[in-house]
Amino acid sequence: MSKRRPASSTNVTSLSCLPYGVGHSDEGVCLLLQMGPHRILLDCGLTDVYSLQIDNKPPAELIFCSHAHEDHSRGLQALHESFPQIPIYASEVTAKLLGLHWQNQKGIKISDICQPLPWQSPIALAENLQAELFPAGHLPGAAAIVLTYQTEHKSYKVMYTGDFSVSNFQLVEGLSIENFRGLAPDVLIIEGTYGTVRHPHRRQQEKHLMERINQALTAGKNVLLPVPPIGLGQEILKLLRSHHQFTGRDLDIWVDGLTAQACDLYLELLNQFPASVQNFAKHQSLFWDERVCPRMRRLIKPANFRGGKLPCILLVDYSADLIQYLSPEEDNWLILIPEHPLRDIKSKEEQFLKIRNLQNIEIDTYLLAEHSDGRNTTQLIHNLRPQHIIFVHGSPNYLVELTGLEELRNRYQLHTPASNTLVELPIGDRFIQPATPPPTHYEGELNEVGSYVTITLPDVINSDPRWNKFADTGLVEARWQGEELILRGLSQRELLNQNSNGKISTDVDCCNICKYYGNHHCWNQSSPLYGFKVIPEGYCPVFEPLEPDKH
Repeated sequence: MSKRRPASSTNVTSLSCLPYGVGHSDEGVCLLLQMGPHRILLDCGLTDVYSLQIDNKPPAELIFCSHAHEDHSRGLQALHESFPQIPIYASEVTAKLLGLHWQNQKGIKISDICQPLPWQSPIALAENLQAELFPAGHLPGAAAIVLTYQTEHKSYKVMYTGDFSVSNFQLVEGLSIENFRGLAPDVLIIEGTYGTVRHPHRRQQEKHLMERINQALTAGKNVLLPVPPIGLGQEILKLLRSHHQFTGRDLDIWVDGLTAQACDLYLELLNQFPASVQNFAKHQSLFWDERVCPRMRRLIKPANFRGGKLPCILLVDYSADLIQYLSPEEDNWLILIPEHPLRDIKSKEEQFLKIRNLQNIEIDTYLLAEHSDGRNTTQLIHNLRPQHIIFVHGSPNYLVELTGLEELRNRYQLHTPASNTLVELPIGDRFIQPATPPPTHYEGELNEVGSYVTITLPDVINSDPRWNKFADTGLVEARWQGEELILRGLSQRELLNQNSNGKISTDVDCCNICKYYGNHHCWNQSSPLYGFKVIPEGYCPVFEPLEPDKH
């Protein structure tokens, strides 16, 4: 699949990946990584771990769990019961949150079994095998892991991102690309949940959701938000407690099921959260506050919310039977469903069909992306510069879109394996890493001041070799292309064509007779051409003529 230059010598150690689950649709993620003699299981989100129990032999010598979402962890308990001798590693926060899924029939806690690893501190897990965890964003405690296997002649690095996001959320900071600059792993195993899709900025997504909820409440509608128990629900609750449209508002917010239990766990782990979250919690409760508006309450029974102020907001488990919250039918409701390419909608189709038959019920969707979009995914890849890339955790169509990108196909060896398909990962001794390509997208800010609009872009844009040509005159032309605004630089030749009609006489305002023109450059600090080389026939709005005796 790749057009990458071949390695200069053959593989000197066994390096491979056998996926038991690659995260398509509602399938969990479970990957067996072979590094020399070491067998490492990356996550265990399988519903049935039977495929891992071959001849009653342990499938791996250790397990790493990237984070506490079920599609990465739901098989851990069954696997531990079959092979209790296999150590399980995760971050400290993940070890605590995993307890939400762990059935304590014998009084055993996952936090007693799962061994927490510190952040950004290399730890020896086995002979010649070292691991280092990095915050991955996405969810509190979510970790990317860098595994290093050292041989006599060379060290081999494999990075597994788990689920990640570069954007800062309300309760967790995004993955820092700076932490990995220059890492150059031999293999990168990365999620591709959103394929090449590009999302609005995270704060825009939050703004749109808050506006939608506010509109519904103003119209007298209750708002029902089915959410996964860990992550999205707590993000929304923090938003509702801190957003200017809801701060101090006489409003009841009710939380039910495992989502409420996860809130309790978050409070126990508050010292592990970003400083901004800890500071917020010093002034008001993060959850469960009936004194400061909006009030946040635990829902003991589905109908209890009717004893509070209406309209109200309900956050419930995504898997719950929603009908129980919607009776009687005369209530007005807005049900907001999170957009997610992998979320199992089919299991709720029957529910939604019944709900649509009720009166005064509106169902809508919203985007509050928990994973990085295509732009940030490719940006991380180009900064890491691996030899092999294995894409997992995404619909097959989305992953095909990623592997079809020329900027990836021309530089890396790409793999999108199906479950139970072994991926061999040959590594050369003197592999030549490709040069990091310049970025193709830049995020800036737009400001309207009076009758002017300014667009500010980061200064890294001028390191692109195309910049000099774009900024030749300091003037740009803007035009609409569909919904997008296209900018392009105006060249001196175009300005000449615009401002010249044959030979320009000495009584025509132009750079040649401007008091700030000298040595073929403009030296008027008020001019957009300041410091640039300009043609004598050019012109700008701040033209000032030479004194008459200097013509």
